[in-house]
This record gives sequence, structure tokens and C-alpha cells, in this order.
Amino acid sequence: MLKKIIFSISILFVVSCKSTKIVTGGAIDESLSSKAIIKAHYANASDFETISGKMKINYEDKNASQGFSVNLRMEKDKAIWISATLGIVKAYITPKRVSFYNKLDNSYFDGDFSYLSKLLGTELNFEKVQSLLLGQAILDLRDAKYDVNVANENYQLQPKKALELYKILFQIEPKYFRVSKEQISQPKEQRLLQINYTNYQEIDKKIIPNEIVISAAMDGNESLIEIEYKNIEFDRNLKFPYDIPNGFKEISLD
Repeated sequence: MLKKIIFSISILFVVSCKSTKIVTGGAIDESLSSKAIIKAHYANASDFETISGKMKINYEDKNASQGFSVNLRMEKDKAIWISATLGIVKAYITPKRVSFYNKLDNSYFDGDFSYLSKLLGTELNFEKVQSLLLGQAILDLRDAKYDVNVANENYQLQPKKALELYKILFQIEPKYFRVSKEQISQPKEQRLLQINYTNYQEIDKKIIPNEIVISAAMDGNESLIEIEYKNIEFDRNLKFPYDIPNGFKEISLD
């Protein structure tokens, strides 16, 4: 049962306003302040209504390794819809709801973000999941002050004031000012979430990740999710069909 739940949840994870774009040739400008880098990060957020396409997903932990493709539909700030082949597994995420069902074992989950938060070891909500999928920082960088230096040809941001329970680090690539790497850890709890964006693609003058690698470690367990976007289209009229089939058994995630 746990393996099937993790399989379904991995699908979930694979599961702003208009502003002036700031685009450079990709070279580091060491004169930029952390404030300027953060401002550029949010100014360059893609403006769209919907996204549709496919995702190739590879999931791995110490007990299992899976590879599959899913269809993705997203309405900005409102809904994320994911469907595996023939609708065998479907997921539907809104700001208030996380739901998925699995026809492989006639099970479903319908609740809030608490389990997803527990799975990756950090508090999640709709905005954070959406940001993760788009290459935006999952924490609001405008809420704190950061030191900046250069690491791996990226701007690296770390809080000026150390946090009591968390350690965080962000790397922003210099071409589109999107996230290259973000890391949130709880050393005392031995929890780590790291998200790497290996590259970005430009489609219809909008920027979206090409590949994402999510690593999570918690309670001695480690998992790895690799996502590759394919056939991405923006601003189509989309529908989000989702109904939990009758007779399915609700999954208890105590």
C-alpha cells in the first residue's frame, strides 16, 4: 500500500502580475545587490492563463524505481490537473484541496496539503507547488534580507540572519533570473529538500523549466523525482475533468 501511495503522490509533484521583463545574456553581474536579483526574479515571472503539455517522470527511493509519462494542465493560481495513461491515476490540486485516485487499487485521497508537506519535510500550499513547477522560489524571497555571492555561475542567496530551525539557500541563474537550485533543511530533524533546475526553455516568449530534479530526505529515507516537460503550450482553453469513482476506498494517511 505504501508503495502505491508514494507512486500516486509522486505524480502529484510532477505535480504575479504583468511586469517589465529583465533579460540578460546570461553573464554574472557581480555589482547586482541581493535586492536587485530578487526584484528581477519576480519581475521575470511568466504571465499566462493556462499551461498544458506532458511530463516525463522518474521516481526512485530505496524500495522502488518507476518511470512514466503524464498529462499536465494548469490554470494559474487556480488548479493543477495531472492524469496518467487512460486516467489510471488522476490528481487535482486547488488552493484548498489535494485530491487523487488510483484505479490500480481502487483507492483515493481527498484532503489538504498536510501529507504533501510531511512527505517533503517542509510546509506546502498551492502557491508553493505551483512555484516549484514553474521555477519560482517556493519561499517568498521578499520576506527577508539576503547576502549574495557567486556559486556555480549563479547568484547564491543566503539569509543575513540565521534561522533557528531551518537553513535555506537559493541559487538564481543569470539569464532569466529563475531558480537554479533551492535547498531547505532542518538539521536537527535530519530533513532536507533540494530542488535543481538543470535548464530552462522559452516557448512563445514565456519561460518554463525543461528539467527539474527534486531530492527529499526525511527520517532516514531518501527519494528522488526527476521531471522533464514536453510539448508545452500556453493559454489554451482547458477543461479539468475530475470525479472520484464510486466505490473507491479512501486512503488513510495517519
